[in-house]
Amino acid sequence: MIDVHCHILPSMDDGSSSMEESLAMARIAVADGIRTIVATPHVNNVIPTPELIAEKIALLTDVLKREGLSIDILPGGDVASILPVEIVSLYTVNRTRYVLLEFPHSHLPANAEQILFEWQLAGLCPIITHPERNPSILKRPDCLARFVLAGALVQVTAGSLTGTFGVDVQACASHLISCGWVHILASDGHSSHYRLPRLTEGVRVAAQLIGEEAALKLVQDNPAAVIAGRELDV
Repeated sequence: MIDVHCHILPSMDDGSSSMEESLAMARIAVADGIRTIVATPHVNNVIPTPELIAEKIALLTDVLKREGLSIDILPGGDVASILPVEIVSLYTVNRTRYVLLEFPHSHLPANAEQILFEWQLAGLCPIITHPERNPSILKRPDCLARFVLAGALVQVTAGSLTGTFGVDVQACASHLISCGWVHILASDGHSSHYRLPRLTEGVRVAAQLIGEEAALKLVQDNPAAVIAGRELDV
């Protein structure tokens, strides 16, 4: 499986606090069947340089190799919707045109469609992260449809499907997946103690909603296309 949203890099944001923690997260991911992780530190009011992200990935990769862990770490970012597209374009997933778009946790901006349009106009393909946890979408889940029709992709957090964020978020995530508006399931992992980098339990719940083949596509085929820069079959 491929996890395209994980805060595994040490001392970058509210994710892993140390190299030891990053190693522990990698062990959890490998045990869960994850073989590739896109490292996605927050890019918001604090903007890490792409060079720093690459440096952290190189250091973590060396540690993983020494520990005998077979998992690839690729560059990316969890990019705030308020940032100008010139900055956004520096934090694409594995240097493709795909980029994680994080709307504010408190609401869906009135200009959300304009943001999507501007990113797409710049040649980017936005992947809206964890919409099921956004209060505006929790109130009106079907509003996400217009973003999907406009060409955006959607990533739901695996833990949302299993109830990690409460029953309301769980119900919203289940609804979005059942409607066919979700293209990727990711962990949004933050540590080895909470919000773990695991996907299998989320896939199991998704399979109950849309079938095993379609559920596996969310963690295999679709993220594989994203990291390779290919078009998704949607």
